[in-house]
Amino acid sequence: MSDHKEAFRTFLTKNLFSPVAGFPAGDWLRILWEQHLRVSPRYVPRALFITLNSLANTQGRRREDSEFGGRLQAVEVPPPIFVLGHWRSGTTHLHNLLAQDPQFAYPTFYQATQPHTFLSTEERARGSKLLKSLSPRTRLIDNMQAGIDSPMEDEVALCILTGLSPIMGWLFPRRESHYDRYLTFRGVPPDEVARWKAGVTCFMRKLSLRYARPVILKSPPHTCRIRLLLELLPEARFIHIHRNPYTVFRSYQRSARIMGQMLWLQRPPAADFDQRVIDQYRRMYEVFFEERGLIPQGRFVELGFEDLERDPMGQLERIYAVLNIGGFAAAQPSIARYLESIAGYRKSRLPEFESALQSRIRGAWGSFFEAWGYTP
Repeated sequence: MSDHKEAFRTFLTKNLFSPVAGFPAGDWLRILWEQHLRVSPRYVPRALFITLNSLANTQGRRREDSEFGGRLQAVEVPPPIFVLGHWRSGTTHLHNLLAQDPQFAYPTFYQATQPHTFLSTEERARGSKLLKSLSPRTRLIDNMQAGIDSPMEDEVALCILTGLSPIMGWLFPRRESHYDRYLTFRGVPPDEVARWKAGVTCFMRKLSLRYARPVILKSPPHTCRIRLLLELLPEARFIHIHRNPYTVFRSYQRSARIMGQMLWLQRPPAADFDQRVIDQYRRMYEVFFEERGLIPQGRFVELGFEDLERDPMGQLERIYAVLNIGGFAAAQPSIARYLESIAGYRKSRLPEFESALQSRIRGAWGSFFEAWGYTP
């Protein structure tokens, strides 16, 4: 019976629910208008779900602004830690490990998907039996444990707060190229950059008011936004995790299709998806290598996923030492319990490469293979 229930939850996630259902009505209707109301018939139920939620979000935002608006202006944001890396590079695993340390906080699934209202609605949502009964127990992209309190990418919150995110290209794939510019923010008009920065500031202040301790954030697009993040949060620290690029490519191929099933509001156009991934990865890391030198000494550390997988405690201890973070010994028991809880996790099997595709990847990403010591 439990298998049938989980199958039903998965069906709802792929066909009705949306992780970006936190838009207020005004913002959401503006977005639909910009898309000329172009929603594919298959995804009308999801669009209606987001629209209905937007009405409640509008009222919730007004209440939250009224109750917390004044207090948020005075909140000081402790220097955060950003986990950087391309999708499927091990960022989630590293984020989950660091989240076991109680001296840090992190945005939860609920907070990231309801950034306008979570200060006033989170406790009620946490106790909702209906919400728990309808939420899948694991992430669809990789079968890792999930729930409303699980660590979540802040990019989802920034998408909802500003509409300036490559996630918007998943909702509306027919305008994918338009939203791609928000990956790096290179060439984006100053008013949009300012709006995005205001969204980051708002979310960070809300998290700081909620937790009153440093927050660990994980969002792959931040990998190529180091300059912007330092302008906002000059004391921030950064951890970059890399993984064999071939493995990243294959894993991202698989997860991207699942993400599309969870987000699409339009049928995606026929396109060379492999080339899109190749180009996106190259753009991300060209900017990363250009900007990582802006990070002051002692606030940046880099590791390989393979090393983290082989020796998680040793790699975490090195991270704490390089970034001058105290308290590792106190955090070890919690980290050890988490590692024990996921000991049975099995990664998905990935298909072998065709020689032509492997050659394309090697030609475009050769310098990145070399930088991290992988065999191209």
